[in-house]
Amino acid sequence: MRLGARGYRVVVLERRDRPGGRAYVYEQDGFVFDGGPTVITAPFLFEELWTLCGRRLADDVELLPVSPFYRIRFPDGGVFNYTGDGDAMEAEVARLCPTDVAGYRAFMDMSRRIFEVGFERLAHAPFSKWTDMARIIPEMVRLRSYRTVYGLVASFVKDERLRQVLSFHPLLVGGNPFETTSIYSLICHLERKWGVWFPRGGTGALVDGLVDLIETQGNPIEYNAEVQQIVVEHGRACGVKLADGRRLDADIVVSNADSGWTYRHLLPAETRRRWTDHKVEQARYSMSLFVWYFGTRRRYEDVAHHTILLGPRYKPLLDDIFRNKRLADDFSLYLHRPTASDPSLAPPGHDAFYVLSPVPHLDSGVDWTAMQEPYRQKLERFLAQTVMPGLGPDVVSSRMLTPLGFRDDLLSLKGAAFGMEPVLLQSAYFRPHNVSEDIENLFLVGAGTHPGAGVPGVLSSARVLDTTVPDPDVTLRGRSSKGADHAA
Repeated sequence: MRLGARGYRVVVLERRDRPGGRAYVYEQDGFVFDGGPTVITAPFLFEELWTLCGRRLADDVELLPVSPFYRIRFPDGGVFNYTGDGDAMEAEVARLCPTDVAGYRAFMDMSRRIFEVGFERLAHAPFSKWTDMARIIPEMVRLRSYRTVYGLVASFVKDERLRQVLSFHPLLVGGNPFETTSIYSLICHLERKWGVWFPRGGTGALVDGLVDLIETQGNPIEYNAEVQQIVVEHGRACGVKLADGRRLDADIVVSNADSGWTYRHLLPAETRRRWTDHKVEQARYSMSLFVWYFGTRRRYEDVAHHTILLGPRYKPLLDDIFRNKRLADDFSLYLHRPTASDPSLAPPGHDAFYVLSPVPHLDSGVDWTAMQEPYRQKLERFLAQTVMPGLGPDVVSSRMLTPLGFRDDLLSLKGAAFGMEPVLLQSAYFRPHNVSEDIENLFLVGAGTHPGAGVPGVLSSARVLDTTVPDPDVTLRGRSSKGADHAA
């Protein structure tokens, strides 16, 4: 959309049969299941895209406020309602640990300060040169970015439950709170500043709106069009080869695929000096996910839109997922009930859900073809014992997504759900650049490049692209008149 607004003729190539990628929509048995992202923050990033096309987001998509943002359930059955209301949050903190209220206020002030640098100044700036990184090091040190998210939170509050409540956010973007740089603590302020939203009709309504804007620009989207290779001639990307044998020539190529997959499988090894096969394979990748989508023939009115069910272990469980690559017997879960906000996503009197369990990526060696149904049953039993009594007989629709799906359907290296893990040495300049370091006229957007995963991060990567891709007349200058005048 951004390139189209600048005069490029754009062809979007989508491997699957409909748009969305990780935000794919599954429809079955009268239920609508959003495949991936369900938490919408920083809605101004969408509004900006609609404005580029001369339209208003509100005319096409209705965003519904979600409150509480999250209901967090502790292993003992206690809950914490996480909202954007400062006074209500302080009351929740005081209920758990009165002596932590002052520390909570100080932490939120730090989150604001990190946000003002990490999001407002850096999330939309390219990190193509080492000097881009060097100039921000003093501020990163001042904001304690060398600490982990959990470490920063722990320096402000003492209650272990509150430490978990304030540090889980990196898991929403593929990071381990005990490893991810504390710059991701900005998410707490970001949510308070702009709220948490859900589109009427599901996240798929946003996808449909984006598709309509692209097509209104006169640019086509081709479905069932799998890119087999990015064509490189004389060190320059000049088009793509498709699995059906076609070749499309282009002035520039933009890859929204997983960055690890892009370098490892879409580009010949001899064209890559920085992102070699070894470097790509040895990078640290995010965890994967096990997702069970299910519909029930009754409504669970006591279940919030977003519920986080914390398990008995926090750091040891995350160590198993990220470090040991071991599928543990216990788990922490995210339960999504979109029908709490929009009942139309299920038949009358029914509820739609998905429950998500972070699991190790495919380096774990887990045989998910054999494990998926036993694991689903384990999640079902846990939900029935906690927040959804009597669940089993009420389930009338079911499907699953395992790490194999992330690898085979979404083409994510190692089945990682969020690309490269957002640790300090894989962030900003150290992440695959938005402007490819190896190939001229190749650009990267999406979760695997700067600034990272999550809806705001992915949309921000397109803003970075907008500052780095030259205007069409500049791109065409010096090219042989070989044909295409579009970006693929």
